[in-house]
Amino acid sequence: MFQGVYTAVITPFRKGKIDYDSYFKILENQISSGVAGVVPCGTTGESPTLSYEEHKELIQKTVAVVNKRIQVIAGTGSNSTEEAIELTEKACADGVDGILTVNPYYNKPTQEGLYQHFAKIAEHSSKPVMLYNIPGRTNVNLLPETVQRLSELKQITSIKEATGDLGQMAKVISLTSPDFHLLSGDDNLTLPVLSIGGKGVVSVVSNLFPRACVDMVSLYMRGDTTASQKIYYKLLPVFINAFIETNPIPIKAAMSWFGYCDNELRLPMTPLSGGAASDNFKKIVFQLREEGIV
Repeated sequence: MFQGVYTAVITPFRKGKIDYDSYFKILENQISSGVAGVVPCGTTGESPTLSYEEHKELIQKTVAVVNKRIQVIAGTGSNSTEEAIELTEKACADGVDGILTVNPYYNKPTQEGLYQHFAKIAEHSSKPVMLYNIPGRTNVNLLPETVQRLSELKQITSIKEATGDLGQMAKVISLTSPDFHLLSGDDNLTLPVLSIGGKGVVSVVSNLFPRACVDMVSLYMRGDTTASQKIYYKLLPVFINAFIETNPIPIKAAMSWFGYCDNELRLPMTPLSGGAASDNFKKIVFQLREEGIV
């Protein structure tokens, strides 16, 4: 259902408001670079700081601008099942191609609670559902056995896996049908995940280097692993340095360096700190741009 590169797109701000002029230009760059789709209102899009009105409007405008040229998978997760259902129903009505729903954060539910949460969302979704397992953000791990149960529900077709645990991901793949797709939630694990049967990546770095990320995954899928690895190792320093501070702080700084947006975040997120780490990250991305990697 979902495979390839999906960009967890940033949300540009200017003077406290969503900067739609910059956002639409970012979307056009993603489309022209050949990504499979974009994911608005995810972690990288600073969704926890968006009001409900902004959240709904951003998804609606994304669907309108993209206009079926690529897929739109809308982040509609919440730690309240009812709120997640409300966001999901609105996104589906607005014409998204799928929804991304994250583990309920802070509540720390049991595996049965996770199952019922996602099952209820799927029941109210008219579009395919991608689960999003990221224990580092949510303090709860969606275990392979629970994913297996959820994968048997018609609307749940894929999972974005951000545990960093290849063993767990392999178990998920072994327990689910070939029609259920697992995508990496970590850029630096994209090729390892593809090697165990994953189908792509929901990427942060593709905000800045969309075409290179697309080429990396496409070449691997076509069997040219050597060429894919060459791109992977070129991008690996970016994959690593894009997380020197909490996402999306570094990637938004990098996007601002190249004029895609202002380096404005909403509290509690703050701009990238100065110092050697920041300077090194800037040096890396500018060097790749000079080499023609985009």
